[in-house]
Amino acid sequence: MISIDLGDITILDCDAIVNAANKTLLGGGGVDGAIHRRAGRELLAECRTLGGCETGEAKITKGYNLKAKYVIHTVGPICSTQKNQASLLANCYKNSLDLALKHDIHSIAFPAISTGVYHYPLEEATKIAISTVKTWLDMHKDYKLDIIFSCFDEKTYNMYQRYLEA
Repeated sequence: MISIDLGDITILDCDAIVNAANKTLLGGGGVDGAIHRRAGRELLAECRTLGGCETGEAKITKGYNLKAKYVIHTVGPICSTQKNQASLLANCYKNSLDLALKHDIHSIAFPAISTGVYHYPLEEATKIAISTVKTWLDMHKDYKLDIIFSCFDEKTYNMYQRYLEA
C-alpha cells in the first residue's frame, strides 16, 4: 500500500523513516537536521561509526527517540552537479527499500529526497520516486510493505497526489 502524508516525518509511527542525508551522515539542514534533533545524540554517535555514505546508497541505524525503530539514511544527488542524477535518485529509493526488506521492515516513510537544499526539480523527483517504489513493489509482491510519502508542504503533497493517482 502506498499513501501520502502531509506533515512531519519525524513523528510518524512506522517501522522506519528515510533520512535525506548528506554524505557525512552527521546531520545537516532540512529533514536531516530534524531527524537528528528528534532522535537524539545517540543517532549522531551511531552515524559516526558508519563512515559516511555515497550518493544513491543507503545505510541503516536505530531510531532512538523517534517512534520509528529505524532510520535509513540515503544521499540524494545535488541537482546539476552530478551525472546520472535520475538513476542516482532512483537508487536512493531502491537501496532504502532493499534495506527495509533485509531488516524485516514492513512500513517505511520517505521524504521528497533531494528536492530541498539539493534543488532537484520536484515534479521530476516525484515521478522518479513513485515509479521506483512501484517497480520495487511489483518485483517483491510476496513482501508486505506499506510506503508513506511524507510531504512537508502542500506543494509537495499535491504533486505526489497528482502522480500517485495517474
